[in-house]
Parts: sequence; C-alpha cells; structure tokens
Amino acid sequence: MSALERPVVKPRPVYLNLVRIRLPLPGIVSILHRISGVALFLFGIPLLLAAVSASLASAESWAELRSAASHPLAKLVLLGLAWAYLHHFCAGIRFLLLDLQQGIELAPARLSSVIVLVVSLALTLSVGVWLW
Repeated sequence: MSALERPVVKPRPVYLNLVRIRLPLPGIVSILHRISGVALFLFGIPLLLAAVSASLASAESWAELRSAASHPLAKLVLLGLAWAYLHHFCAGIRFLLLDLQQGIELAPARLSSVIVLVVSLALTLSVGVWLW
C-alpha cells in the first residue's frame, strides 16, 4: 500500500478533566484574579451603587443601610467583596510587574504569587477584624 492509499488516521480528541489538572500556584493566582474581577463587576459595583444611592436618599435610608450592614450575613458578603478587591489589587500589581519583565523567571514568579496570596489574605483578615 502506497502512502497515497493509506487511510488518514485522525488523532482522538484529548479529554481534559479540569478537576484533575493540578495548576501551579501562579496559575491559581491568575484564575483567582479573574474570578475576583468578575465578582467585583457582577456584585461589588451594583452593591456599591445601591448603597451610595440609598445613603444619599435620606437619613432614614442611611440608618436602614447601617442596620442591614450590621447583620452577620451582610458582614460576610462585605468580607468576601473586600477579599475580591484586595486580591484583585495585589494580583494586578503582580501582573503589572510581570508585564515590565520583572520576576518572570520560575522562582520569582512562584514567590510573587505566594506574596500576593499572603498579603491579600492578611489585608482581608484586618478588614474582617475591623468589620466585627
């Protein structure tokens, strides 16, 4: 059988199980950066705009807003949004430095991703202490 008569064998598609893939820490920080950005866009901005609108409407609505914000579930939501903002900010600075070709080697990239996680969690913890 010549090369022209041989049937073409198509490679089978590769099944990528996203649950079983183990990302390196910089990859996890990158995905968390995207997730925090989406959370801020979908929940943070509308919540902030609604809070500002309610606070400017009247003194009674400001008192209702403060009362609602003192509920533990509201504090948990605010803490989650604070983490999203702080992580997005810290990871954004890391990505700006990477764009400037700073820390693009393997060891500094891993170290900067650890620093982003530690700093964002420490700042979120301080916000949590302030909230409660």
